[in-house]
Amino acid sequence: MVQRVGCLGPRAAFSHLVVETFFGKNIEQILYTTIPKCIDAAANGEIDIAVVPIENTIEGTVNLTLDYLVHEQPLTIIGEIILPIQQHLMVHPSLKDDWKTIDRIYSHSHAIAQCHKFLHDTFANAAYEYSSSTSAAAEYASKHPNERIGVVASELAAKEYGLEIVQKNIHDYPYNHTRFVILHPSQKNDLFRTEYKREKEKTTLMITLPSDQSGTLHQVLSAFTWRKLNLSKIESRPMKTGLGRYFFIIDIDMLYDDILIPGAIAELEALGCSVKLLGSYGAYTI
Repeated sequence: MVQRVGCLGPRAAFSHLVVETFFGKNIEQILYTTIPKCIDAAANGEIDIAVVPIENTIEGTVNLTLDYLVHEQPLTIIGEIILPIQQHLMVHPSLKDDWKTIDRIYSHSHAIAQCHKFLHDTFANAAYEYSSSTSAAAEYASKHPNERIGVVASELAAKEYGLEIVQKNIHDYPYNHTRFVILHPSQKNDLFRTEYKREKEKTTLMITLPSDQSGTLHQVLSAFTWRKLNLSKIESRPMKTGLGRYFFIIDIDMLYDDILIPGAIAELEALGCSVKLLGSYGAYTI
């Protein structure tokens, strides 16, 4: 069983919260300042597994996570955790009574994007500055009482760093959830234990189409359709090798089996596609 779990810090980041909630107290939690540093630590054995955000219901894919897994550190997804997200506006206690006069909003770029409408309507002239995490922004505001900063972060971050929440639940849409993936160098799904019940099973593939064939994407989707494999997500990302070149990430709602998914992969490879298994895993909701 895992002993060392890495995630994005500092304390009270949503990544810290999801690890503490999902794994309980019987692990050593190691916090990193960036997502790539956390993924690198899992790749070189500094930690047993990494837990990093990969998608938000409002803002979409965390491109840094996905691109780093594809282009830099090809770890395997061995689990998925979905965490409800509540974003609040908080300030240093000295600004509690005149918080509407703040001139800077400081937080992670995804958190600010999740709250765009409220921030635009309330602070039309405020500048946005981005931090490595929501809790890093909260920590900074707590140490700089003379700066007129508003922070978008969690209630846990407000408590951890002694900030005052002046507006609750400022995200644009009420259904705000973030997907986190559990990463390990190999496909070992028995590395961790949790009290949470597995809600569904998934397999994630990376597919690169041949560059000189038309209609290939339709044929790719057909390979899954006639096998009645349900795709819960399909997304394109740039190959970073030239304009118009993309790979596709596809989520299938079942574990990797001996017949259906291997058969689909063989069909895709016969079409000239390159297919890579990114993980086959259980999904949990907190």
